[in-house]
Amino acid sequence: MRSERTVNTDSDHIEVPTRMLVHALIREDGTVGADELYTVANTLGMSDQQVRLCVKRLVSEGRFTHEGRGRKAELHATPDTVHALAPNADFLRHAFQQDAGLAPWDGVWHLAAFAVPESARTARDALRETLVHLGGAPLQGGLYVCANAWESYVEEAAHRLGAHGALTLLTTTDLRRGDVQRPAELARGLWPLQEIADRYHLLSRVTRPRLARLTSSAELSPSALLTIAVELAAELTRAMEPDPLLPPQLLPQPWPGTEARELVARCWAALYERDQGEARPALFRLYVDITREAADRAAS
Repeated sequence: MRSERTVNTDSDHIEVPTRMLVHALIREDGTVGADELYTVANTLGMSDQQVRLCVKRLVSEGRFTHEGRGRKAELHATPDTVHALAPNADFLRHAFQQDAGLAPWDGVWHLAAFAVPESARTARDALRETLVHLGGAPLQGGLYVCANAWESYVEEAAHRLGAHGALTLLTTTDLRRGDVQRPAELARGLWPLQEIADRYHLLSRVTRPRLARLTSSAELSPSALLTIAVELAAELTRAMEPDPLLPPQLLPQPWPGTEARELVARCWAALYERDQGEARPALFRLYVDITREAADRAAS
């Protein structure tokens, strides 16, 4: 919604949805401090009213509870909100594993087919959107393909939408579309790889100056560190949301996503080293842990 976004006025400015700002500031104990939220929001160019409206919506949707008033208030993320963020962490972890050469493709295509009646159009449309979000591409009506094992995520979504009985899952190593059979050529035709690459080029461009600030000797206030963290989380999400996380074997090389994520990982490490607060956002630890896991596994 328009009221939840900042206005992008220059190439270095990162547009951060207000809702994403709230999620990014969830601490490891599941809380968000209102004073911290408003301070970072103001730095990003958001008004207090904009933040209040977003918080009101999140509370009314049951995603947070609210205690206190004004800048002394505190938000508490509900278990469902915390759980909803977990799949994104799974995808990010898989991306770093791919970048480190730890998730080579086994040549298996994963397919999902469904036939949901018109009377359940809402569930059908939601399932279609979920399959695309999970990295699937349509082969034809009601048939989607993914290069990664996605069955658990697809089944969870189908159960949640009441469409599990209409879902068929299968795998194949022999996929052809017309006369196209070579996996890399199939990938080029199924997914908008150039658009995805452009998003990663932008991520690299906006990350480099922030990495320079974080690795310099200049002092940065807690709110400045949080602002950089939120900006990077927003741009990383924007780059990765349309990315099906295809295995390197299916992508043109060098793939810009690898470099962009490496730059972001260096930023997260620098952020974590600079921030000594006990109530740091959970994403600080989450992202640093994910990048360290991939680095440790690659070195072993």
